[in-house]
Amino acid sequence: MNDDPRPGVLPFVVMCAGMFMALLDIQIVASSLQNIGGGLSAAQDEISWVQTAYLIAEIIVIPLSGWLTRVFSTRWLFAASAAGFTLTSLLCGLAWNIDSMIVFRALQGMLGASMIPTVFTSSFHYFSGARRVYAAAVIGSIASIAPTLGPVIGGWITDALNWHWLFYINLVPGLAISLAIPFLVRIDKPDLSLLRGADYCGMALMAAGLGSLEYVLEEGTRWNWFSDPGIRLCGWIAGGSLALFMLRSLTFANPVVDLRAFGNRNFALGCLLSFVTGIGIFTTIYLTPLFLGYVRGYSARQTGIAVFSTGVASLVGTPVFIALSRKIDARWLMMAGLACFSAAMWRYSFVTSEWGGAEFLVPQVLRGFPQVFAVAPSVNLGLGSLPPERLKYASGLFNMMRNLGGAVGIAASAAIINTATNTHFLMIASNLTPANGAMTRLVAAVDARRHGLGTEGGFDTHAATLRQLWQLAYREASTLAYADAFRAIMIAFALATLLVPFMRPVSAGPQPAVAAH
Repeated sequence: MNDDPRPGVLPFVVMCAGMFMALLDIQIVASSLQNIGGGLSAAQDEISWVQTAYLIAEIIVIPLSGWLTRVFSTRWLFAASAAGFTLTSLLCGLAWNIDSMIVFRALQGMLGASMIPTVFTSSFHYFSGARRVYAAAVIGSIASIAPTLGPVIGGWITDALNWHWLFYINLVPGLAISLAIPFLVRIDKPDLSLLRGADYCGMALMAAGLGSLEYVLEEGTRWNWFSDPGIRLCGWIAGGSLALFMLRSLTFANPVVDLRAFGNRNFALGCLLSFVTGIGIFTTIYLTPLFLGYVRGYSARQTGIAVFSTGVASLVGTPVFIALSRKIDARWLMMAGLACFSAAMWRYSFVTSEWGGAEFLVPQVLRGFPQVFAVAPSVNLGLGSLPPERLKYASGLFNMMRNLGGAVGIAASAAIINTATNTHFLMIASNLTPANGAMTRLVAAVDARRHGLGTEGGFDTHAATLRQLWQLAYREASTLAYADAFRAIMIAFALATLLVPFMRPVSAGPQPAVAAH
């Protein structure tokens, strides 16, 4: 087969643009959650569902993309996915309350999800040899940079226009991609006969299991975990559904997800490392804007500017990775990327309530620069070790693991912050007693200053001072809780780094044969 990649460059670029949109929209709302919550009269514990609903819908659909591609073809599935994503973006912008927003965000994630894994498999069709490494670097850069740039772009849009335009900006590029794909992409042909023998039971079990699992992770802290009947029920549904799904997938003749691919060591480790990478990318981009908004009181635009350095560092890291990949084993590059990310989380763990953009600069550069080193090698090492006929089904599973890591990471970090904040607050409050001379002198000084203004009586003045003291204590407790969450991510990446040497090297072999052009 002709190794000239030029005929495949344009369709690959257009497909990458669709993938970029789908990944960008996971985090484009991150720095604007307070604005969206205010506009839709939503409580603070409801706002995270604007991100989580999108993620969980993607997680459910992404593993199905391999089967959907075989049924409808890469061409028509990608075009329909782009069109559905564009339509639901319009609906998100028109949302009238938090419930409608959550529904539309779930639909947006569900309909746009197939754009992500189809880009991964298409790169193996369009490119071979060294060019496949470059394609993996492009995909890895998009997978790491798009979520990182989300809060930056989102903050600027919200400040310059309003939060509705976070979704309206998708309309023109989404429509253009929807119209271009049918004319550009010629990889395979649809096979509608697969609809007759499909594993619909397996699909239902997977959706019920993943959906219930995410609900438990998201709402567990709010409802005191398994002491709540609803959480307990969803926990049983998640465990039972996923167990039955795995059993059925291993015994059914034509499973919707190829779990047997986990028998390949590289693929299994690649999925695990992709899961950890998802935790790091999505969770830190969730935590940082949340900290800047609620602890520091930053606006959406200020938050976007503060996290901008991460995106710049990610862009700089891409050409460096491409240059090094020509000379250095991908496994060692991946180890370096994961270790650097762990070091960044260690630096994040020293966060204080005074941190702003300047203080976040170094840890964000340490986190942004190695992202492509952590993501791109896993594509070639994990997916590149599988035979071509298993690639479509395995790609969906591989990409699901990264998004599942993001969903689990966000939910787990929210649980850590909630629990640790209460723990740290009780520890701080236990020291704020009359026996604490420094505290007593501070209260007396503030009381005197307030009393000198002559606006409050003695009792009211003291009560106001105590309220201010409570706020200071809670702010410091929250900051310590964020540090705990960053530290947990650091441990996950340190452990992941140790797993990389167990992967086998993979050469970028010949371009796989693809059915029916």
